[in-house]
Amino acid sequence: MPIRARLTARARAEVSEAVRWIAKDNAAAARSLRSAIDSLTQLIAEHPQVGVARPDLAAEPYRVAIVRGFPYIVVYDASKRPPWVVRVVHGARDLPEVLKDL
Repeated sequence: MPIRARLTARARAEVSEAVRWIAKDNAAAARSLRSAIDSLTQLIAEHPQVGVARPDLAAEPYRVAIVRGFPYIVVYDASKRPPWVVRVVHGARDLPEVLKDL
């Protein structure tokens, strides 16, 4: 079994909410989103520095990675082993406001 970054309860809830929302119109796209997030969590676990530092959004040790093919970002703590995904957020949201509690 491949190693993956761990998702906090909040991040798991955000993924579930996004998948449910998308599934209302397109079940295949919802499955693709979940698969893309699973792939990204594996990549993050294998290469914790793959995301970019975004001090305008979250201070170190947090990094940000884009979910390939979707308008979502993953915010994760790269200092943990395996890394911890703390947020999964739609990129159109007011990211500084949404992430201000990190």
